Amino acid sequence: MNYVWVALFGVLGALCRYLIGVSIVSSGFPLATLLINIVGCFLLAIVMKYLAELPYFSKTMITAIGTGFVGSFTTFSTFSLESMQLIEKHWYGIAALYIGASLIGGLLSSRLGFYVSEQWLNRRRNRHAH
Repeated sequence: MNYVWVALFGVLGALCRYLIGVSIVSSGFPLATLLINIVGCFLLAIVMKYLAELPYFSKTMITAIGTGFVGSFTTFSTFSLESMQLIEKHWYGIAALYIGASLIGGLLSSRLGFYVSEQWLNRRRNRHAH
């Protein structure tokens, strides 16, 4: 049954990625993919750090959201392809900016997701302690 949930959430993630991708117009710089991947890093951190700690989210749902939704929402292959296209056009500065922003932005976004999750979990624990 896990695969059904992963597939359903995967469809939702892919649709969200598509809708965001077509709504953000950019000329040259792949802004849509950058934003999608950075948001996805944040979301995956929230799923794995916060939602996984909540008693009403089963391992099946965590897998469905993390692997299904976030996995199909984010896109490393598009990031790689767009990076290579920028390099092939000899837009080395833009390629370096895109690659650097993706790497640093993704890591910082994940860290922010962990931080936010820790804050939410601490708040929950404090509420339940009183």
